[in-house]
Amino acid sequence: MIDETAIRLRYEALGSVLDERGRRRFASAEALAAGRGGVSVVSRITGMARSTIDRGLAELRGETEPSSAPRRVRRAGGGRKRATAKDPTLLCDLKALVEPMTRGDPTTPLLWTAKSLRNLTAGLTESGRCVCHNVVAGLLREMGYSLQSNLKTLEGASHPDRDAQFRYINDRVKNALASGQPTISVDTKKKELVGDFKNAGREYRPKGRPEEVRVHDFLIPELGRASPYGVYDIAENAGWVSLGVDNDTASFAVNTIRRWWNIMGRQRYPEAKTLLITADGGGSNGSRVRLWKRELQTLADELGIEITVCHLPPGTSKWNKIEHRMFSFITQNWRGRPLVSYLTIVQLIAATTTETGLKVQCEIDTNAYPKGVEVEDDEMAALNIHRHEFHGEWNYTIKPNILN
Repeated sequence: MIDETAIRLRYEALGSVLDERGRRRFASAEALAAGRGGVSVVSRITGMARSTIDRGLAELRGETEPSSAPRRVRRAGGGRKRATAKDPTLLCDLKALVEPMTRGDPTTPLLWTAKSLRNLTAGLTESGRCVCHNVVAGLLREMGYSLQSNLKTLEGASHPDRDAQFRYINDRVKNALASGQPTISVDTKKKELVGDFKNAGREYRPKGRPEEVRVHDFLIPELGRASPYGVYDIAENAGWVSLGVDNDTASFAVNTIRRWWNIMGRQRYPEAKTLLITADGGGSNGSRVRLWKRELQTLADELGIEITVCHLPPGTSKWNKIEHRMFSFITQNWRGRPLVSYLTIVQLIAATTTETGLKVQCEIDTNAYPKGVEVEDDEMAALNIHRHEFHGEWNYTIKPNILN
């Protein structure tokens, strides 16, 4: 007769200090000692599957081949399957929830999301999945996301439709990329004083011989300032920068887009019917700037294609793609180097590359762009502009005027 009480007492005393292999060996040894019916009794006491105890018996009798990895506790392929193995679409659906709210740290390749872990888990649960927040957290880590503090991301008052605008832009960009239409992100990089001024960062030089620069950052009139305006091609991971020597105006911004199209865009998108631009809500390409819209109308007439603009909501300029896909790497490339001339700046920008294949072209724009250009009401009325139903002040399409 099998003494179940003794087996239970021994298991309660040793089970908590044994690893998986140890518990399996203990259970199989007890079953072997108990004789007929021992496997069933030990299985009931320990909660182990009969197949596990049978495998332990085979190990004790030497009926299985010795493991090639003696330190392995669980056999290869054993244990619970990964959530993504049981549900192949789980990762894709999680990415779909995260992407509209994905933002980037401008100085690092790290990504983070504005949606909380609980909201993401709830979103997956609503689709009929049984998934816990720990699984979602693990998948986010694998995708390169990290938990960030909200206090470090807010740049101002949050618009109530901020998240909805991000989703709207995300959908427009995805549709444009899927149909092979050009999609660009535009912005002005920080203006730089030209001359032997201190530039943040460090570079390798002979010990004790740092490059000497000016103590005070006062404008050198004969050199002036540099205004880099950039165009980032999202699909091609390629950029264009016009280095302006005059004012950063809407005319300068649109002319940069024109130069990108004539030098890079036209060759890459010979069948383009539309051009999608994502831009900040302020600055030379601001959503309220009349000159920006008038210049885009001129460009649409020249190219013969529709130009759609989607502005980022207020207070989110650092989340523009061009900021952390191109400008941040330009800053890293010229860190610690005085920008002594326009030619130096052009060469440093054009030499910017990344492991993901980013390529940047840069040229000096010597044109004059006077400030204070006013656009009259009748000029605005003549624009062939179509505002979208969702926040038409942020999202609009400018169609080329048909010439009779």
